Amino acid sequence: MYEYAIAWEWLAFAVRWFHVITAIAWIGSSFYFIALDLGLVKRPHLPPGAYGEEWQVHGGGFYHIQKYLVAPAQMPEHLTWFKYESYFTWLSGFLMMCIVYYGGANLFLIDRHVLDVSVPVAILISLASLAVGWIIYDLLCKSPLGNNTWGLMIVLYAVLVFMAWGYTHLFTGRAAFLHLGAFTATIMSANVFMIIIPNQKIVVADLIAGRTPDPKYGRVAKQRSLHNNYLTLPVIFFMLSNHYPLAFGTAYSWVIAALVFLMGVTIRHWFNTTHARQGRPTWTWIVTLVLFIAIIWLSTVPKVLTGGKEANAVSPAFQQFASDAHFPAVKQMVSARCSMCHAAEPVFEGIVRPPKDVMLENDEQIAMHAREIYIQAGRSHAMPPGNVTEVTPEERKLLVAWFESSIGEKSQ
Repeated sequence: MYEYAIAWEWLAFAVRWFHVITAIAWIGSSFYFIALDLGLVKRPHLPPGAYGEEWQVHGGGFYHIQKYLVAPAQMPEHLTWFKYESYFTWLSGFLMMCIVYYGGANLFLIDRHVLDVSVPVAILISLASLAVGWIIYDLLCKSPLGNNTWGLMIVLYAVLVFMAWGYTHLFTGRAAFLHLGAFTATIMSANVFMIIIPNQKIVVADLIAGRTPDPKYGRVAKQRSLHNNYLTLPVIFFMLSNHYPLAFGTAYSWVIAALVFLMGVTIRHWFNTTHARQGRPTWTWIVTLVLFIAIIWLSTVPKVLTGGKEANAVSPAFQQFASDAHFPAVKQMVSARCSMCHAAEPVFEGIVRPPKDVMLENDEQIAMHAREIYIQAGRSHAMPPGNVTEVTPEERKLLVAWFESSIGEKSQ
């Protein structure tokens, strides 16, 4: 069964790679079309129905692009639809959540100091939050408030801040930020799947049938695209945040998340204004810098990470690792080779916080991170970096023997 951990790790890596590839494709096409749309120029010689055009150069060639708000006089034989990038980004991200956070719920999803629930209950809460989030968002957009673009965005911002606060009261800090990213990405991808693409198909079908399309379909699709435009950068931040405990592992992490959404707006506003050839509003970068400095300050107030003091008693989920015969030797080895960095107050020069918020100072902490220790320092030489604490081959064999013995006893 210990080979299962290796296979699972490679599966997670493969899915993460696929997720990054699809996300690059989706975000790249989204950024390109936003820049293209904002940069269109109206000229007298345009064909009937054309809204604007732009000339671009790339890869040694020139591109002449024209946009029709409804459609040209004759529909082209082939239309390229930009939708699968969004769909596969969401699907691969959800699969990644299943592998890491649902498959490793006791370690990555559930913080029993925050909310003591069983694994099935935690997973159900996670799934429900994503579904309910889209329903609430969609109802707000379709309500009378949806006719007021900026009023709607302010209300949606309040909803996102509330979710940031709520997630920190349900899951681990790492899972809270990941879920906030998934919550936002679900809204974005559902906008494409449920609103934007269906509306475009209705317009195309009307044109083919010789009917005049209702302009409401284009107006609604554009509003959802605007929301996706301003939500993209925060989603990227939250997806990367699991590598940085100073973002997710502090008492004011939900406030940090709220400021991240504002930074996403200021950064995108600069790009949108620049692409529309309406100047370069440098004030947006000043505001972004101030917000980022505020985030840095919040990450250190208070200094103690979220979750309170770690208990010394080993929970039943990890008892097999602490009760194994190899554990006393492993604990001694980890204390000598790892705890100078993986401690509440690291003593290794240049390390001010435990890497990835992993602390290995007591039985509970060592046992709950058994799988990571096995993969990072036993089966591979990833830890410690550069083998700075000079872990010997015999000590690595000890870690392997400990994990495999513990798993073997459980499977018997």
